[in-house]
Amino acid sequence: MGLATSQMQTNTHDIREIFLNGTPEEISATLAAEHPADLAKALQKLEPAAAWATLRQTRKSRQADVFSYLDPDSQTLLATVTPRGDLAAIVMGMKADDRADLYKKLSDHQRDALMPALAQAEREDIRRLAAYDEGTAGAIMTSGYAALSPDLSATRALTVLRREAPDKETIYRAYVIDTDRTLLGSVHLQDLITAPAQAKVADIMETNTHAIRVNDDVEEAARRIAHYDVIALPVVDAEDRLVGIITHDDALDVMEAEATEDFHRVGTVTKLDSGVGTATIAMLYRARVVWLMLLVFGNIFSGAGIAHFEDTIAAHLALMFFLPILIASGGNAGAQSATLMVRALATGEISVSDWGRVLGRELVVAVLLGLSMAVAIAVIGAVRGGPEIAWVIALSMVLIVIVGSLIGMLLPFVLSRFKMDPATASTPLVTSIADATGVLIYFSIAKSILSMP
Repeated sequence: MGLATSQMQTNTHDIREIFLNGTPEEISATLAAEHPADLAKALQKLEPAAAWATLRQTRKSRQADVFSYLDPDSQTLLATVTPRGDLAAIVMGMKADDRADLYKKLSDHQRDALMPALAQAEREDIRRLAAYDEGTAGAIMTSGYAALSPDLSATRALTVLRREAPDKETIYRAYVIDTDRTLLGSVHLQDLITAPAQAKVADIMETNTHAIRVNDDVEEAARRIAHYDVIALPVVDAEDRLVGIITHDDALDVMEAEATEDFHRVGTVTKLDSGVGTATIAMLYRARVVWLMLLVFGNIFSGAGIAHFEDTIAAHLALMFFLPILIASGGNAGAQSATLMVRALATGEISVSDWGRVLGRELVVAVLLGLSMAVAIAVIGAVRGGPEIAWVIALSMVLIVIVGSLIGMLLPFVLSRFKMDPATASTPLVTSIADATGVLIYFSIAKSILSMP
């Protein structure tokens, strides 16, 4: 059976072709056999009306599973063509945090149409979860957690978990709360199973839950889940009452979104409201034009530096041959340093207070890099322009690489110090600053050495 199922699995293109051109029997069989994630990926490539016409051919619980795997933009589009009653049934079958995320994406008109069709418990849960600010732990938590009383026996606790399991995100770790819902600890399912039948939950539980506050940053929640290697992290309010949990899959989504945002910033692209595949031309233009315009004006300083040394350049035209090499070297060294620092700060490997220690190491590395590159380029300088040009090139290379490296290393720390995202110290920004500085260093050294009698 397992082998037959594996052989029946198809790729996204094949699933889409079945949805478009298959018989009703083939479509139903595909909807029943394939993983919801694969079905969602294929549905996203269809027009919303065609996607709903396909999805409606499977049972409601299956519809909810597939709908949860759609990206947020596709969910919103599909919701516009799904009848209210069907959409309500799908939403009721989704996980609590997924329901809240969808609710936030809907228009006011869609919300007003949907909410009366939901059960009161679901309505209240959605409004509560959707009330938290974006970027906080509360915004991504779910209310689908398992809770136990401390005075329950192990046998009774297992009975409670068995009854609640179908509606919970996870039962592998249950959270122990008192009558006021204050978080007391947590208990692992394995410990309940292996404990004596009459042992109390209070005697089995762990009191160190690594809980996070509801208004703490989501990135901190993701870091804690990774650091403590837990399947879920409890979320408490200001009075230490349990209000939800953040599961490892939601933490993974946060880390992926943050990594994407950092990559965009590294390329001096502002945050997109949707994925690149669904972004409009206007959205892509707005995301890129501001930084490009700023960098254009920043590069004017490089041109001004060259203009200032026109006489030196006119007397020694060989200098222009090495200008792109030297400037690129400083920019590349700075970009390397910035990349290392941004990532280290993002992962918590280093903190802002470590800048002095990191500065010393970076200075030593930059000197070694500069000397190595200077030896290589000085030989070419001697051939192209003679010994004096070789000295200018070699000395300039050392200083430009050092300065570029230090700019790339320090800029993320400076931005972090002022509560700005260190990813803003992107490659184009670092290279633009390093370029202007490199021009001044290069031609200042050239003017000093070549004007000597």
